[in-house]
Amino acid sequence: MNQNELSHSGEQAGAEAQPTGLTMEELLNQSELNLELPRPGEMRAGIVASTANNEILVSIGAKSEGIISSREVEAMTPEEREQIQVGQEIQVYVVNTDMTGGMMQLSYTRSKEDDDWGMAEELMKSKETYTGAIDGFNKGGLIVRVGRLRGFVPASQISQSRRLRYKGDTPELRWEEMKGEPLSARVIEVDRERRRLILSERAANQETREAMKERLLGEIAIGETRKGHVTSLADFGAFVNINGADGLVHLSELSWERVDHPSKLLKVGDEVEVKVISIDQDRKRIGLSMRQLQRDPWEEQITKYHVGQLVEGTVTRLVKFGAFARLDEHVEGLIHISELGEGHVEHPKEAVHEGDKLVVRIIKIEPDKRRIGLSLSKVDSAQFSDMDYAAAMAELDESDE
Repeated sequence: MNQNELSHSGEQAGAEAQPTGLTMEELLNQSELNLELPRPGEMRAGIVASTANNEILVSIGAKSEGIISSREVEAMTPEEREQIQVGQEIQVYVVNTDMTGGMMQLSYTRSKEDDDWGMAEELMKSKETYTGAIDGFNKGGLIVRVGRLRGFVPASQISQSRRLRYKGDTPELRWEEMKGEPLSARVIEVDRERRRLILSERAANQETREAMKERLLGEIAIGETRKGHVTSLADFGAFVNINGADGLVHLSELSWERVDHPSKLLKVGDEVEVKVISIDQDRKRIGLSMRQLQRDPWEEQITKYHVGQLVEGTVTRLVKFGAFARLDEHVEGLIHISELGEGHVEHPKEAVHEGDKLVVRIIKIEPDKRRIGLSLSKVDSAQFSDMDYAAAMAELDESDE
């Protein structure tokens, strides 16, 4: 709408809005305007006196007139402009009272923001979820419009699922393609004086996640295989999201191999396949395993070992009750302290050290417990002489071939 159109429509609307036979002065006298001198920051009721030259002149009592700038008028929506008619009473915000050109500066938009602040306060009080479009971003997070206000969602309050879509280190790479997307969040801080409005997508998602977990707990069963995405890593394991709900893959269930930290195998965002191994309805916890979907290398390699066999091993660690020796990549056995020598051994370090390569005899295999018992003292035992002789002959036969 151009200046002439605004002026013409305002004057025409004003003519329609004024009661027949009343002048503007009489109309102003009839209104219940505040007769005290206006102060900056106040909200005032005023009567629209004119809409000429793309500016809006408003009388706010006490023989005070102010102007809504052409810049603000141009930024208004067509609907807002139509609502402002000559003779109409409107709410305005007093920006300043410096009589530049004989007029104080008023704002219609700021007065409407007061309603939006009220809405934001009510949203925070009720903990209701607000959905708005992502309007922009900065290095700290996302900007979401709440009415006419700019709400801020700090990066720490952005949902895990949205953060998984990060594609770079700069705000532009992270957020640019998300502009315009809907975002549901809870208002967690309102400060009108500082014009500070903080929202949390994570808080809004928490309720949704809890509902999803309730649903998943009702339909999931132990033994099922599911696909999910890694949402976070901890010293004790990895959390995996399955259909909106998180389950835990404990450190011991990540792999058949020894894993010191989940980050050695996984990173946030990885898609993984897991097996459901436990469900705690009361504590709402789901236990998952990646290991149980993998072939057990121990079962494959243990087939080449038998009781009485002499094998080479490397001492990997010492404990007070013995020494562990690795026989193969996935097979480790225990030399009990009583099997470290003929005489009494007070501590394993008296007989062996970490890194020592030894010939030991297998004296026990417990497949169900994944245990192998080894002996250093029985390497030359007459008890196994026949077995040793047979093994030596077999080795000679193989070498002859």
